[in-house]
Amino acid sequence: MNQPIQTDGLIIDCKDIYLREYRLEDLEKLQEITWQPEVYEFLPGWNATFEERALWLVEYEIPQNQRFKQAVMAGEDIGELYLRMAIVLKENDEFIGWCCSGIKDELPAPNREIMYGISKDFRNRGYTTQAVKGMVQYLFEHTNVEVLNAIALTTNQASNKVILKCNFEPVSSIEIENEKYNHYQLRKQQGHV
Repeated sequence: MNQPIQTDGLIIDCKDIYLREYRLEDLEKLQEITWQPEVYEFLPGWNATFEERALWLVEYEIPQNQRFKQAVMAGEDIGELYLRMAIVLKENDEFIGWCCSGIKDELPAPNREIMYGISKDFRNRGYTTQAVKGMVQYLFEHTNVEVLNAIALTTNQASNKVILKCNFEPVSSIEIENEKYNHYQLRKQQGHV
């Protein structure tokens, strides 16, 4: 995998997909995917209104990606900054999901998490696993991150499989907002992807 930081945006190259920073033109597709029952069943709270999603994208997500990228380029601590990346098919540049990293307050420190979602039309093709592995490799090679977390609802078999395929190790089960999750961790020194 190749992870160049380019002046026009951060790109994380994977096998069949690439990760790139969110763009304004992603809004409609992002909104459409978050309203798929297969997505919001496992990602409570992601099915926001179009107006909320637009506000988040413009006011928080895109600017915070810029701050994250600036911190990495300056060799600074990324702290609590989030990185939100679109999962894009190489063959046609279609936005099919997202892979993000940020702080999960409900987890004990160090609590940087990897999270993801993919359209129902692109499941079971290995794209999510490629995205997570690409994000993990980027974070471990280009930031000061030493430990990554992932959580998945205990009922979300597909997500639990992705996490395990990416070499995360089970830590415990936790409850967040009355929902049971499996909690996993991956340490930099374990050797990743």
